[in-house]
Amino acid sequence: MAATSSKMLPLGTIAPEFKLTDAVSGKVYSLQDFRSNIATVIMFICNHCPYVQNINDELAAFANDFKRKGISFVGISSNDVSQYPEDSPELMKKVAEEIGYSFPYLYDETQEVARAYNAVCTPDFFIFDKDLKLVYHGQFDDSRPGNMMPVSGKDMQETLENMLSGMPVYPVQKPSIGCSIKWKE
Repeated sequence: MAATSSKMLPLGTIAPEFKLTDAVSGKVYSLQDFRSNIATVIMFICNHCPYVQNINDELAAFANDFKRKGISFVGISSNDVSQYPEDSPELMKKVAEEIGYSFPYLYDETQEVARAYNAVCTPDFFIFDKDLKLVYHGQFDDSRPGNMMPVSGKDMQETLENMLSGMPVYPVQKPSIGCSIKWKE
């Protein structure tokens, strides 16, 4: 389980457009389907990564809580399923249903979306404002598999609470740490 840190995308970057299929419903979504007048959270996640598995239950509850406040969420898996079949759309659907994801879980088969966002690890979190400008790119919290720190979503919670109250987002952000995205050869 080699740890990879996210490559920090410059704050203010406009969210790249995409059209991807939801592994649960089969519906095709674009970025505009998730645009919120407060914040849009784009998460690069996958099934097999222990870093994602470590936060999965809390992430599902976190998204449920903040969705009620007008913030939108979407999960995207970009791993090469020929090398990691546990990340296939069929198993994405199973995991989303078992965990109780209230957000679409999209499959980035070509990996073009991960490349457009400069995503390199799972989990990797991006929060965009109402104008789809990046205001946060970093970790969920300090919890990691085996470090015994509670999963809280503290870092993202602070950002979203600031956005909800009209306060500025703290510009110094900790990169996410997780498994590398499994790129096609």
